[in-house]
Amino acid sequence: MKNRFAFTMIELIFVIVIMGIIGKFGVEFLAQAYNSFIFSKINHELQSNSEATVEFIAKRLEGRIKDSVIARLANNSFDPIGDVNNSKTYVVLEWVGSDTDGYCGLSDTNATHLPDWSGIIDLDAGDKTKLVSPATNTTAINSLINTLSGATAGVNDSALFFIGANSDARTGYGWDGITTTINAQQGAMHPIQSIAGQPTQFTSSTGTDFSGVDIYEYYKLAWSAYAVAMEDYNATTKMGNLYFYHNYQPWQGEQYNDNNDNLHKSLIMQNVSTFRFTAIGSIIKIQVCTKTDLVEEYSLCKEKTIF
Repeated sequence: MKNRFAFTMIELIFVIVIMGIIGKFGVEFLAQAYNSFIFSKINHELQSNSEATVEFIAKRLEGRIKDSVIARLANNSFDPIGDVNNSKTYVVLEWVGSDTDGYCGLSDTNATHLPDWSGIIDLDAGDKTKLVSPATNTTAINSLINTLSGATAGVNDSALFFIGANSDARTGYGWDGITTTINAQQGAMHPIQSIAGQPTQFTSSTGTDFSGVDIYEYYKLAWSAYAVAMEDYNATTKMGNLYFYHNYQPWQGEQYNDNNDNLHKSLIMQNVSTFRFTAIGSIIKIQVCTKTDLVEEYSLCKEKTIF
């Protein structure tokens, strides 16, 4: 019997054919597996980012003064959220938020979580020059606002909103006051300041008192407005970035995009293709869409309803 030291021609041809088949279908299989992995990874990132974005916006909208919400166009004109027209392209959602941290007593060092402001006005104890809010601590409010704003904002930059009072989003909050302030107590927002030595009392910071103003028993305190703005829009890719603004007071004539050193601006999300919002009564629905061109053009949207 002879020893074999090589393959026969038929064996070589057979091996080559098998390798060719494996190479052809194996590469396709690997390519499909890789594409599937990339698609899953991108889909997860888009899902995660868009979900986090709508949750971020929704959490801050939960503390809104409901009548204050407006939608701005690129030319800076605005409509109350209830008048949003789908034929227009709004780029900013804006609102005044109540001081929920102060109301929850987060500055209470004794861990008893007493509110910094009680939300109640003693109608009998006050007069046209002052409002009396029992159990309120304006010193604690001032300290907390300074901490949250990271600037010089304090209780003297804040305003009250009386629950139950009539309010007009176009004129009552200062949204239209590009260079002017609310200089009387006739709007929806009532600019106030603390009274030295009287931590339960507020007085007007407008230069006018509360004469002729309907004072309601319940109020919310606000020290900042908030805005979510679509910026850096690229007409070619049809995508932009969402930014979050806070620490500005429209009742003092400030706007979200002022050149204000104290203004806080944060990037929420990149590569946003759509930012939409609408309202039915006091309920707001927001939608954020994003897309990518990495694995064909793929887009994904997340929605959230805020009561």
